[in-house]
Amino acid sequence: GKNCSLLQEMDVIQKQDENCYCYVQNRTIHLQYLWSTLQIKVSSREKFRFEPITEKNNCRNSETVFEFAACAVQILWKPETCTETFLSIKQYGEDVCFKIQPFKIEPYIVRVKREMLDGKLLFLFVAGIFLFHFANSLSRSAKFFYLSGIILGVLALLVFVLLTLKRFIPRHSTFWILMSGSWMVSLYFIYCFKENIQWLWSEHKNYLLGYFLAVGITSFAICYQHGPLTTELSITLFTWMLQLTAFVLIYFGVTIPQVAYAVIAVSLCSKGLCYPLGAACHIARKMKHHFKSKKLVFKYLTEEEYREQGDSETVRALEELRSFCRSPDFPSWIAISKLQAPHRFAAFVLGSPHVSPAETKAHDEQYGIGSNFLEEQLFETRAQSEQDEPANSVHEEDEENENEMHTQIPFPCATELL
Repeated sequence: GKNCSLLQEMDVIQKQDENCYCYVQNRTIHLQYLWSTLQIKVSSREKFRFEPITEKNNCRNSETVFEFAACAVQILWKPETCTETFLSIKQYGEDVCFKIQPFKIEPYIVRVKREMLDGKLLFLFVAGIFLFHFANSLSRSAKFFYLSGIILGVLALLVFVLLTLKRFIPRHSTFWILMSGSWMVSLYFIYCFKENIQWLWSEHKNYLLGYFLAVGITSFAICYQHGPLTTELSITLFTWMLQLTAFVLIYFGVTIPQVAYAVIAVSLCSKGLCYPLGAACHIARKMKHHFKSKKLVFKYLTEEEYREQGDSETVRALEELRSFCRSPDFPSWIAISKLQAPHRFAAFVLGSPHVSPAETKAHDEQYGIGSNFLEEQLFETRAQSEQDEPANSVHEEDEENENEMHTQIPFPCATELL
């Protein structure tokens, strides 16, 4: 029944008695306040009680079951006393009202300050964008699976326990009813934890650290025992859950809901456009390859590649010849009647080498290292070089004689003149 004091930016209010304060949101949308928040700090030398005031004092006016449960728990929730508290308000959220109840006649100060760029909101927004676009690859990572299990166990312990005990629940309908209730309770506890995180950290830091450490280690042990996801169905479900979580992070990462909806819509469209764009690129590559003029590209083989290719092609051709001779379509009697050594041909068809050891030896003696063929080639090259050398010398002598004649022509005339 008391009129609350309206808070404005840069206000510094000092009072001693019990009073309530309200901040009424500005409904005009400005994009510069996309990640802007209003920070309210209440401090005093003595302890006081900070009590939020909901817009709906009567829980019967709640529209959903979740709002009714939140209203009922918030009536029963009485935060502990403290000497300092902080309150972060989004620019385009709901109107916020709270009441300060000092226990002693001691002044308390209420400060209102705007933070143009809130790092928490920006981190949530960037994390949501990153999580949405890399959900498919992250869902297949074993390290991210263990990290997700630890986070789920810490923030939603009831959901994690229910997923662990799923095999002991015979009916699927019972499991999904319990899962829905666990998610509702977990979301509400997350909401209460977010609203009172500063008070809990300042007053019960040791209990929070113990809870995080114990639940985190237990969750990691359970996830490590079950192992990462292997089936495609479970990986797909995990990917969808990550993308849904990304949408929640994007929504809570900005102060303007319309911007969040637009970013989510653009993300969905970009994800959906990957398939038609990929198909269009594939068709364009096929068309380009079809209409591209085919130019012959010649590749010169080295000596070693030439020998390897010759050996492999010879072996392949011999195997094809053997398989053809074994086929029933091969006229075997006609071929044998025309051969001089039928036994050798039969041995070749059965797998023997096509060259006998004697022929191999003769070939090595004639064309191998130290053979007569190489000596003849060597001697021919030497003889040609020796024949070329006298011809060159005779040619050089003729050129020298011509030069001498040219140089000696003027000397007789000079003697006659003398």
